[in-house]
Amino acid sequence: MFSSIKAVTDFVRKNDVRMIDLKFSDLFGRWHHVTIPRTGFGQEIFTQGVGFDASRTPGFKTLESGDMVLIPDIRTGFVDPFWEDHTLSFICNAHEADTKEPFSRDPRYVAQKAEDYLRRTRIADRSLWGPEFEWYIFDHVHYQNDINLSSYVIDSEEADWNTGLQEGANLGHKIPRQGGYHAIPPLDGLYDVRSRMVRSIEACGIAVRYHHHEVGGPGQSEIEILMDSLLNAGDKTQIIKYMVKMTARQSDRTVTFMPKPLYNEAGSGMHFHQHLFLGKKPLFYSAKGYAGLSKLALYYVAGLLTHGPALLALTNPSTNSFKRLLPGFEAPTNLFFATANRSAAIRVPKYATRPHHKRIEFRPPDATCNPYLAMAAMLLAGLDGIRKKMDPVEAGFGPFEVDVFKLDPAEQAKIRRLPTSLRESLEALADDHEFLLQGDVFSEDLLEVWIAEKMREADEVRQRPHPYEMNLYYDV
Repeated sequence: MFSSIKAVTDFVRKNDVRMIDLKFSDLFGRWHHVTIPRTGFGQEIFTQGVGFDASRTPGFKTLESGDMVLIPDIRTGFVDPFWEDHTLSFICNAHEADTKEPFSRDPRYVAQKAEDYLRRTRIADRSLWGPEFEWYIFDHVHYQNDINLSSYVIDSEEADWNTGLQEGANLGHKIPRQGGYHAIPPLDGLYDVRSRMVRSIEACGIAVRYHHHEVGGPGQSEIEILMDSLLNAGDKTQIIKYMVKMTARQSDRTVTFMPKPLYNEAGSGMHFHQHLFLGKKPLFYSAKGYAGLSKLALYYVAGLLTHGPALLALTNPSTNSFKRLLPGFEAPTNLFFATANRSAAIRVPKYATRPHHKRIEFRPPDATCNPYLAMAAMLLAGLDGIRKKMDPVEAGFGPFEVDVFKLDPAEQAKIRRLPTSLRESLEALADDHEFLLQGDVFSEDLLEVWIAEKMREADEVRQRPHPYEMNLYYDV
């Protein structure tokens, strides 16, 4: 939105901006913020930063060395539509308080280093990314956990479990389970809410391709945006999640990006479309290659699939993630690639036929990932495949243009599987992370902190009795 500090100060003055909001991501992808009144706003914020306690920011600093500063990126400015006072927001990087050096575990800085490393390899000078956004809009959620209690209740006016509801006016038109894909009103009761979400997103300068109802009957929705650079796509992901949640809240609804909030219903992923360019030349296209892919693109595919188990520790970093990666829900469970096959870990979109549109889609990720780290990790895995000239066909990664679940069991056994739990993916990351250290993009200590915290989460879930275990075992 801005190209100079003067442009920012002029905007603040001319538009009667009352608050400057500084937003930043912790290591695990959650947004935080600190707000400065106009009376405290000055140009030094963009050079000296604003202090904050990084010891309270997950994944950042320890208590005895917690002082850091936030320095806004002037290019990320946008008007936040949800504040009563006219508020201008910026996305920030975290820096050391004394030296103003970038903080090595700031995820946005990791994304910047990944883009710098790509240019230094001279393999390509630009990568483009297109995350897909899926989520559920619910009308009510209640959850509680204690030593003697574990429960949650979710409700949606669209859900088929409400067909027999007697309270108030029940007008029917409920969506069957797994029957919501491209549903039209009156079945789709959320089109106006999604349109308001899109207006808020576009007001931030983010172009939207379309929005629609997704497969999940009780309120699953999707928005797709145009492709952009790795850093910009990370920023846009954070903004979009914020806009979607806040717009829903204004409508007295609630949004979750959890991969699997409902049992036996469609899960929500965050597929990442991606491709590389050198100057204006698209590097993933070859008229004679499989599905229009170049050899370089196939090397990239092999890198993603080879490092797939480790990647999932960063692209699917929740215990809930692996409840989505199940057969029967268009979610990948195996490490292979194919054209248009939605059970593949990597899909080559059939409709992307022009050279500048030729790309691949990595389908396992979900929105519990930190987008900056997830995309940086995928890029490094792909580059490792290019550098080592990995052949996905020779490695047994396909292509498989058939329903792999209908293959002979002996043939199925030859296909490598994705991890089935967070712990399994974290163990894979501990064993396979050299590719992430290339170019000093990721640091050993970042990965150590990540693995330790995510292992703790896995243990917290593993150690708790599950409500369904009462059904299974209470009377033994």
